[in-house]
Amino acid sequence: MSASPSPGFDDYFELAEVDIFRLETLQSYGNSGEDPALAAFEAGEPHLITPGKREWLALVRDRTATGCAMQRVHILREPITAYLRFELTWGYLPNVEAGEEIGIIPVPPGKPWPTELPERTDFWLFDLTVLYAMRYDRANAWMATEQVTKPRAIEQARRWREAALRLAVPWHDYIDSHPQLARIVSEGDLAAF
Repeated sequence: MSASPSPGFDDYFELAEVDIFRLETLQSYGNSGEDPALAAFEAGEPHLITPGKREWLALVRDRTATGCAMQRVHILREPITAYLRFELTWGYLPNVEAGEEIGIIPVPPGKPWPTELPERTDFWLFDLTVLYAMRYDRANAWMATEQVTKPRAIEQARRWREAALRLAVPWHDYIDSHPQLARIVSEGDLAAF
């Protein structure tokens, strides 16, 4: 009788029963499959939804329909980068419409990073028990996803999750308080999703 392989990172998106949480701390991301959509955004072309994005939206719809919460918090240094204008609008609008709960923690110019949260530490936490660290190079290009099994690290990620959710403002509120972003969102064609 052979042992079945242990689940990998992608499997936990289906295996999680209660919640899936993502902390984002970088101000730009590369090597994540968004390049064609980012190029379209920068060129002023119509909203582009890549095949990978369509798969993500289907996953979010399916998981939230089963009662599994999909949550994400992004800590943003202001003024935001060109990449973040893309992510906050084209990236997050369809995610929110699909059921993902997105929170934003703005860091205004001259203000310090929230002391309760890490810098340059991105991760996924599944059901508060399974932790995957996202690894990026100095240019913020994704390199790897690595499971972290140390109980102390998992407990720290739980504390960071709690702090992030407490400090975050809902995505809609952040967008509504920034007219330039609200205008981009209002021009989005949700029929394409």
